[in-house]
Amino acid sequence: MTLEREEIKRPDWLKVRAPSSDKYFEIKGMLKDLKLVTVCQEALCPNIEECWKGGTATFMLMGDVCTRACKFCAIDTGNPKQVLNAKEPELVGTAISKMNLKYVVITSVNRDDLSDQGSGHFAETVGFIKNNKPELIVEVLAPDFCGRKDLIEKLVLGGPDVYAHNVETVERLTPEVRDRRASYQQSLFVLKTIKEVAERNSRTLLTKSSIMLGLGETDDEVIQTLKDLRSVDCDVVTFGQYLKPTNRSLDVEEFVTPEKFKYWHDFSMELGFAYVASGPLVRSSYKAGEFFIKNILEKRRNHLH
Repeated sequence: MTLEREEIKRPDWLKVRAPSSDKYFEIKGMLKDLKLVTVCQEALCPNIEECWKGGTATFMLMGDVCTRACKFCAIDTGNPKQVLNAKEPELVGTAISKMNLKYVVITSVNRDDLSDQGSGHFAETVGFIKNNKPELIVEVLAPDFCGRKDLIEKLVLGGPDVYAHNVETVERLTPEVRDRRASYQQSLFVLKTIKEVAERNSRTLLTKSSIMLGLGETDDEVIQTLKDLRSVDCDVVTFGQYLKPTNRSLDVEEFVTPEKFKYWHDFSMELGFAYVASGPLVRSSYKAGEFFIKNILEKRRNHLH
């Protein structure tokens, strides 16, 4: 006879009110008219109202079927069979440029079924946004592209202001948490390569990564992860509480307190990160720190000139 694992009770600090502002419903209506879908809606993000009121939204490219099967994610896994809407970059890019946004995050499922992993599709979308609205800050939250330098370079040269790729968790837990094709060292390699390509092509951009807490990691392991991220010159890091999205997903091992998230914020800033977002409800594209990141980008660009 086996005993079922007792589920840990969700604390009060993880409870949020349903969105109700005029700005939220305005953007929701606009998205419906433009036939665009955001990750904010699909993932039932708890920060959706705060982000939309601040002029930030996250859009997902290349469908809703992922070729990988990470155990923390709710997105369906399967074989998209190379089906790709060639018109999507222009449609999405043009539509986003018409919206009253200050900061947009473009992400996607993994597309290992495509010869270029979808990197060209990503780059085209960024190009259309920038051509239509150059002042809009564009962040890409991209897959690892199997660590291929040519594909990473393709997206860097597409023109994003921020290039994010998530390590997701500490090295020890990576094989359990992420798909077998993703590795901790490969993610660090991706972040390092982004900076090398940007420098070689005189591109000013920030790199960013995210860590989920509550999966059983130790403090020492988090510290090592942060040091590893700084060793590849990662500029921005975010911390959020892992929440089990489906019955087949990994269990929550711990609900980390707001005080501990504050500790990780302060520790990360002392390590030299340019910007840190840390809190139980923070997600990798959380408000995107648009005000701070915009200032950092402007200072670095002015320094170059």
